[in-house]
Amino acid sequence: MKSIFSKSTGLALIAMLAVPATGVAAQDQTGASAETRVDIVGQLPADLSELPEGPTIKGMIAARKEGAIRVNGEDGSTNDIRIAPTTSIREVNGFLSLGRSDKTQAALLNGLKVDVETVQWGNTLIAKDVRFSNESLEMAQMIRNGTAQGFAEQTAATDALRSRVGDIDNYNVRSTTAVYFDTGEWQLSQADQRKLCQAAAEAQGTDNALLLVVGYTDSVGDQDYNQVLSERRAGRVVNFLQQECQWKPWRMLTPTGMAEADPEADNMSEAGRAQNRRVEVSVLVSKAVEGL
Repeated sequence: MKSIFSKSTGLALIAMLAVPATGVAAQDQTGASAETRVDIVGQLPADLSELPEGPTIKGMIAARKEGAIRVNGEDGSTNDIRIAPTTSIREVNGFLSLGRSDKTQAALLNGLKVDVETVQWGNTLIAKDVRFSNESLEMAQMIRNGTAQGFAEQTAATDALRSRVGDIDNYNVRSTTAVYFDTGEWQLSQADQRKLCQAAAEAQGTDNALLLVVGYTDSVGDQDYNQVLSERRAGRVVNFLQQECQWKPWRMLTPTGMAEADPEADNMSEAGRAQNRRVEVSVLVSKAVEGL
């Protein structure tokens, strides 16, 4: 394979899913859950080198069980792939992906972004080589650990965040600047970096101005994953504003992640979802300060 995931790669984010003993729980592209079976039948061949080459699949693990993973591809496909004892599972990092670390099937977590080279065994795909980045593994582990705290706790946190943003009624919004992200990403482009520093420079001239930073996602994936992703996006913008744009921390309201709440556009189209993968930076001035 030529590459591991770049920051610009568009990729659908998939929820952490429970895996029942009878099958693999799958997540569709809109976040609604459905259960299907992935039956593991027959003894896998010991030597994969003699099998015809299958497709290379880039995507995210949506479900798993011992000996099999389901990968939702970047192209919207759903692929059930068997994991053989001889499958190479590797964490790949560094320039030209030269840094490699062998892993076991335990590393194949839900939400992990993978590149999978396959071979064809009848109607079944077998993974010959599975690669992923350290950053993607850390993200998948974070989601797994966060999900273990319980969905109710996450829902309560989201409600609290929504309430806090509701306090925006106590402020006059002087301006709002939005920056946008690729699916599953939180890195800022150079154009967006310039855009943020320009907004901060303009806000510097407003007495008593505060910045409110709110991160959002599209509707792909579930609440747990999108909550973490929206917070990462907001946190990345806050760090850049403070470290590179010289915005003082005490003039910053607590950053907020709102997941897929308050969409800017319809999530039914890619163009709409692209508008919803955003962070909004609002310049606020207290109504009390302005005498209103």
